[in-house]
Amino acid sequence: MKRKHTLAFISLFGALAILLVLITGCGKSASNQGPITVATSGTLYPTSFHDEKSNKLTGFDVEIVRAVAKKLNRKVEFKEMSVAGQLTAVKTGKVDMAANDFSVSPARKKQFILSTPYKHSWNSMVVRKSDNSGIHSWADIKGKRAAGEAGTGYQKLAKQLGAKTVNYNNVANSVYLKDVKNGRTDLIMNDYYLQKLALSAVPNNGLKILTNMFFTTSDDGAGTGILMKKSDTKLAKQVDKALAELKKDGTLKKIAMKYYNADVTKKPTAKISKHFVIK
Repeated sequence: MKRKHTLAFISLFGALAILLVLITGCGKSASNQGPITVATSGTLYPTSFHDEKSNKLTGFDVEIVRAVAKKLNRKVEFKEMSVAGQLTAVKTGKVDMAANDFSVSPARKKQFILSTPYKHSWNSMVVRKSDNSGIHSWADIKGKRAAGEAGTGYQKLAKQLGAKTVNYNNVANSVYLKDVKNGRTDLIMNDYYLQKLALSAVPNNGLKILTNMFFTTSDDGAGTGILMKKSDTKLAKQVDKALAELKKDGTLKKIAMKYYNADVTKKPTAKISKHFVIK
């Protein structure tokens, strides 16, 4: 009788162990369905900014991420920080991804996984309307003061062209524009659509875009995507699948038209003055 009781106990123990494994497995699955944490700036109009009336975080990239998260049946939590902070947060695993008009560049692809591009554009230069900030050719950039954020390809290019870089830490577009107008800086290199909308959002800014000096670089020719940790291949596949579905059902175009008044999901046909290889 003792042997039968022992066998029954072992069988019961085994069943409990299997049940515990199943419960633990379900717990892990549930945790994988927790909120997606996303780094963004909250200051880059119209990519990631706060609505003036509601103060709610919104923008093209922000809505793209929210739409992706909805496809994955997951909530999303945004953490606002500088560009350098965003890159570090993804590398260290403090966030799952970063979305802030990040170009799919060769340098970034060595360090991160970038999603399928969902925005295509080209680059432009903002200067003072009265005198072009003294810039009439690419050679004129030498010695000028270029405004931007440290670590970006635009500031690297400005330095490469002989400009003096003036770096800002995650400030609003209006700060950049005011400083060019007042002569603290001379130029801003950035995405064409971002610059065009930034100028239209600030009346009487005294600035313009040099339409004869559009350019592309080795860092931005492949479009804009969501940035993820190099080892996070599973999430990257899920994101790409969601983006493909959102493109097919017209959601990406709808969001693009809302924030850019243009279908930025398509490759542009603008006349490009120069292509630069950023060293």
